[in-house]
Amino acid sequence: MANLSTKIKMYAEANGVSNVDFMKDVMLQDDSNGQGAYIKEWNLDIAQPTDAQLASYETAANTAEANATVDATRRSQYGSWGDQLDEIYHDIDAWKTRIQGVKDNNPKS
Repeated sequence: MANLSTKIKMYAEANGVSNVDFMKDVMLQDDSNGQGAYIKEWNLDIAQPTDAQLASYETAANTAEANATVDATRRSQYGSWGDQLDEIYHDIDAWKTRIQGVKDNNPKS
């Protein structure tokens, strides 16, 4: 299940808001009653989404979160820019092979 914050970001973006600050624009709360997080305060200039509207972003949000995890894994395995440039200088074909292996082992959805 996708995070509520991811679905809110997607809803906002679809409605012309490119950035959501979860400290002042939208405050979430989880009362630990088993119901999960909910919107406590909404301070954006667009209408607050209904549960049904947020639910419509579930699949896209799951994909976005999975791809973010893959991106983070890839970044850690690629190494620093400096190390990669040194590797390219010494043997660009070996670098290409290594990078392709990282991509193959961490496919995006």
